[in-house]
Amino acid sequence: MSVLIRPATPEDVRTIAAINAHYVTETLATFDEEPRSTDEWLRVLEDRNARGLPFLVAELAVPHVPDDHTASVVGYAYASPWRPKPAYRHTAEDTVYLAPGHTGRGLGTALLDALLKGSAAAGVRRMIAVIADTGDGGSVALHRRFGFTEAGRLTAVGRKHGRWIDTLLMQRALEHPTLPDPHPQPHPHP
Repeated sequence: MSVLIRPATPEDVRTIAAINAHYVTETLATFDEEPRSTDEWLRVLEDRNARGLPFLVAELAVPHVPDDHTASVVGYAYASPWRPKPAYRHTAEDTVYLAPGHTGRGLGTALLDALLKGSAAAGVRRMIAVIADTGDGGSVALHRRFGFTEAGRLTAVGRKHGRWIDTLLMQRALEHPTLPDPHPQPHPHP
């Protein structure tokens, strides 16, 4: 099987909605309590496109018979504005989800890599990850592999499925060719 990371299209929103619905109804990974409709997902896609922020899908080419390949969207990732105030315009939050049964295959790595590159190209300087601390360390490990560091913890800020949930905040600087680094590394004295 081969994977293609590409921009999401309106034709992908039904699959995106189905992937998300699993996490909303069956897990604590998202604080959403009701799945979004395909119309809501279409608005999210249109909003990210209007802002110039990436919204990507992972598409697998699955061979069924020789010379017959069918593509299947098995994950998505997008960047969202971190906060609405203008001074935050160079900071974004990432979102990455994979269809059940497709974790552990490097798809999350491929999506996050492309998302970080696309976000940097869009002018994002800092990427924030807000991770529900449910005891599954997969998302934290993925973000650590990409150089995210812990920035803080919010305790018992969400309640879902009868359980109080913390969120772990992680962040990472992104390189952008025209914006100065707000925290440059000091140059050693000769």
